[in-house]
Amino acid sequence: MMRMNIVKRLLVGRARRSAELHETLLPKRLALPIFASDLLSSVAYATQEILIVLALGGLAYLWLTGWIALAVVLLTVVVVVSYRQVVTAYPSGGGSYEVASVNLGANAGLVVAAALTTDYVMTVAISVAAGIDNIISAFPSLNEHRVLLALASVALLTAMNLRGVRESGAVLAIPVYAFIAGMLVMILTGLGRALFGVRPVAESAGWGIEPKYASITGLALIVLALRAFATGCSSLTGIEAVSNGVPSFRRPKSANAAATMVAMGALSVVMFSGITALALISKVHIAHDTCHLVGFPGNCSTAPQRTVIAQLAAAVFGGTASPGFYFVQAATTAILILAANTAYSGFPQLASILAEHRFMPRQMHTRGDRLAFSNGILSLAAVAAALLYVYKASVTALIPLFILGVFTSFTISQIGMVRHWNRLLAAENDPVHRRSLHGRRVVNAVGAGTTGLVLLIVLATKFTQGAWQVILAAAVLFLLMRGIHRHYDAVARELDPTPKDIAELPSRVHAVVLVSKLHRPTLRALGVARAIHPHHLEALSVNVDPDDTTALRRAWEKREIPVPLKILDSPFREITRPVVDYIKGLRRGSPRDVVIVFIPEYVVGRWWEQLLHNQSALRLKARLLFTPGVIVADVPWQLASSARAALRTEPLAPGALRTMHPTESITEDPDVTRHQ
Repeated sequence: MMRMNIVKRLLVGRARRSAELHETLLPKRLALPIFASDLLSSVAYATQEILIVLALGGLAYLWLTGWIALAVVLLTVVVVVSYRQVVTAYPSGGGSYEVASVNLGANAGLVVAAALTTDYVMTVAISVAAGIDNIISAFPSLNEHRVLLALASVALLTAMNLRGVRESGAVLAIPVYAFIAGMLVMILTGLGRALFGVRPVAESAGWGIEPKYASITGLALIVLALRAFATGCSSLTGIEAVSNGVPSFRRPKSANAAATMVAMGALSVVMFSGITALALISKVHIAHDTCHLVGFPGNCSTAPQRTVIAQLAAAVFGGTASPGFYFVQAATTAILILAANTAYSGFPQLASILAEHRFMPRQMHTRGDRLAFSNGILSLAAVAAALLYVYKASVTALIPLFILGVFTSFTISQIGMVRHWNRLLAAENDPVHRRSLHGRRVVNAVGAGTTGLVLLIVLATKFTQGAWQVILAAAVLFLLMRGIHRHYDAVARELDPTPKDIAELPSRVHAVVLVSKLHRPTLRALGVARAIHPHHLEALSVNVDPDDTTALRRAWEKREIPVPLKILDSPFREITRPVVDYIKGLRRGSPRDVVIVFIPEYVVGRWWEQLLHNQSALRLKARLLFTPGVIVADVPWQLASSARAALRTEPLAPGALRTMHPTESITEDPDVTRHQ
């Protein structure tokens, strides 16, 4: 146990007191890497995914890339401005869930919660998978270890976040700011070279692309463009994270959160635009299947193609051996993997609020000993790791499952904000303030219309590619949260005392001590049972082996124990059923009595010892706990191995209760045994 505690402290650090919660609040310089890492990192693959979709029609359709990127940029601006108003109006940290619940009802809030939950899981999976892609771009020999690297990354992120929000922010700050610096330097250098006539050329510029769909025109071309746009909208993921994490900011919380949101939106637009422009200038060619690249060197079935970012870094900085290339690859890999931290920050906070509203298990509302929502962090990690394993850590396989949840929450929350402003306008008479409210309502109305349109596009273009799985998962999650809420409500109604309920005393207390043999744990259980002065006390044993039963009777009489011993016959050598039947018989005979069953139980210090002891006690407890009017009392007896384990644990605080050592049995004194 002590070894496990040492390992835990090495991984997550010392436990923190509740009074230290204020020390975990974030300044803007740390909040940016925590909440913006997902949004900023998505620019590393958003352009690439647009190019991959357009490449289905061949090189002739890559000219659409610029227009699609412009549409994504405009959408980003609309969403950032819209969510800035959410942060100001609802600073409690519920974000889209709170907006929808307050303005559109509980069901709308649950739809948003289910959508965001699936999105958070996908964020972790895709961010990690994209990061591993960049590692493999620099070191292709690692391709066969893709899944293992992804799972190890999830484990590292989980351990980092269990240490606390502020600590994870300090870790994130360096790679996030390094990525921003690397991207800006690469973009400025590449565009500057192009401006002076020295255009960077990607390694794939001379390759052709074998189209999957030839001669696309009319409606098919529109569908292709919309599909590329829907995929490019992955660059918007993470915008809502700030609205869920407002309570984590230092005061003034809303102002700091709003400023962080504007900063990360501006950085996202600049970097996405610059990367897309560089990709077009340097003529990056990339395809879903490497074997569709005409002129690709090496074995297309085994050798991976480099990512867009890797190709741009090599073109701008002078090849794959240049320091600039490795810096960009390292920074991109780090932020892509650490971008999952946005989900690690957002999901536990959302789960805590849902648990507070009784839509998730109450354990999700509890902070761990590092003041982080540990249960939410571990749950997110487990599901994301399973996805990475099933989909073999492939970004291309996971991306169709992405962004549907994001735009569902975007759309519903913006509709909720329109209703929020409508409610305020109905009660406002000041003309100046009314004009301000009208302007804010227009912003959110535009946001609702735009994101709603994108949601329809995403749904139409990605449904058959796998988006139906996300819809199914969100629907199951919605029903599950409704079921949890119904259960908690039903339990609350069942346990709520009525005016007629009083703390009624039982007519009598019937105590039963279960006995297998007369040893020190049995004597302790008898002593504890006698100490409560029950109306009736008896020891109960089951005759499984006649010789053992005879030995028990003789030992009982020899020690002159003043408690009657009752032996139950068991022709089929069962223990549990005869005891349970006997206890139920006592209840039937005196329904108003309370029966307390004392069970001596060993406390062991090694896990394997538990397999060798207490099995009969566990089965008896499992049956007796379902018997009305019966109380089961464990009487622990610490074996020597548990005493040694206790010596290895931390010392107790002054005045704390100490576990009794086996040699201090309260029933070994003959005077105590004969008393009463």
